[in-house]
Amino acid sequence: MTDPRDPLGLRTDAPLLDGWLRFREGERLPWTTPGHKGRTDLVGEIVESDVPLYGGVDTVRSHHNRVHDAEQRLATLWGADWARISVGGSTHGNQTLCLAVGRPGDSIVVNRNLHRSLLSGLVLAGLNPIWVTPDIDPVLGLPVGVPPERVDRALAQNPGAVAVFLVEPGYLGTLSDVAAHAVVAHAHDVPLVVDQAWGAHFGFHPDLPDHALVAGADALVTSAHKTLPAYTQSAYVLARTERLDADRLDRAFDTLDTTSPSGTIAASADAARAYLARDGAAATGRLLDVARRARARLRSEVPGLVVVDSDLLPAGAQVDPAKVVLSLAGTGADGLLVEEDLIASGHPVEMADRDTIVPLVTVADDDVAVDRFVDVLAASIDKRRGDPRRVVPSVSWTVEPETVMRPRDAFFAQHEVVAMDEAIGRISAELVAPYPPGIPVLAPGERVTEAAVAGLHVAHTAGIQVRYAADPSLRTLHVVA
Repeated sequence: MTDPRDPLGLRTDAPLLDGWLRFREGERLPWTTPGHKGRTDLVGEIVESDVPLYGGVDTVRSHHNRVHDAEQRLATLWGADWARISVGGSTHGNQTLCLAVGRPGDSIVVNRNLHRSLLSGLVLAGLNPIWVTPDIDPVLGLPVGVPPERVDRALAQNPGAVAVFLVEPGYLGTLSDVAAHAVVAHAHDVPLVVDQAWGAHFGFHPDLPDHALVAGADALVTSAHKTLPAYTQSAYVLARTERLDADRLDRAFDTLDTTSPSGTIAASADAARAYLARDGAAATGRLLDVARRARARLRSEVPGLVVVDSDLLPAGAQVDPAKVVLSLAGTGADGLLVEEDLIASGHPVEMADRDTIVPLVTVADDDVAVDRFVDVLAASIDKRRGDPRRVVPSVSWTVEPETVMRPRDAFFAQHEVVAMDEAIGRISAELVAPYPPGIPVLAPGERVTEAAVAGLHVAHTAGIQVRYAADPSLRTLHVVA
């Protein structure tokens, strides 16, 4: 008989899911947190599915070892020596790996197209970034990956560097050659760490890229909630321990982890892992089919719209085939206005700026959903059409950072507030990033340049949200005193 709470039969291979279901199935009168005690008559159904990991999914003392069992299964599926399930998203994973690879004052080679969580990890760990920038496609204005020789040169020029950090795939689905980067890093006897937050589906279908560990990386972090059927904030952190120390990884993970993890988030991550283990090839195959359908319809039915594919990029550059990235410049439509139409119709997208729209396709989508979205998007673009224009690359992709101080030193230094235009030439004490994608334009310890300030003003004026700045109007900036 089918279990109505587990219609797919995943609980037999998902110990955290099984623990969550057992807690929900039993008569509950808990004398532990959370304070709502499962009652929905106080603040409503918002708390109905909330179960703690300790004292809920497992005992407070974790007597059943469900977490260890689930993480062992996770390590086996990805071919890792060490694996942890995070309820703090890839943010927690990136910061864990920063604490694990070095000591305060050490340098790492890091892709500038990093997420702000990785930058905050540099602050926490006291690491000094040696930036490497991606190539930019001259026609589409999009980042297309970091050449391995650029990382090789950075390591040769900085022989004390202790690791290489890359973001693969990038926010727009473009990919570097991770296997070649692993060869370069290992030739310099340092680990390669990959923020693969947007690639949880990698490695589970022959038409998808290998995940980073298969490609030779030493560690990766990936977000289960981005393309897999898992709760928001669920992530996996995985490593091989030839060049990374398992005890150090555990200490780093636990230092940054909440002591009250959500059992619901963790159980959903475990269920998503079990789903991949059983149905990964079929599920990701459907994901690829849906993405192909979306790209084909958009390419044929929306004049002037460019659907980004590997064959449009420079030789050797690749893009995640499950990612749908749309360039609007040829339609003359403003992507931010199109986004307003999509939100109003109940179809919010992952990212939009003037020239680019990114609808996130996941294993939960089907042809019906794709057709509805394409119809709405095509109608909006037709309504917003204008004269075709040249793509102007976002400042998020083109900023040339000049690091003057370690991010940690600038973060803790005495600050003063000055007018933004007067900050040019000073050292930024704060992080400023258009969001999405959340890639820093200014970071603690960097020289404030005219190009960075001009690019931020352009983004702000265009209606793009600029995050993390103390003054979101961008009239002032915190700088090192």
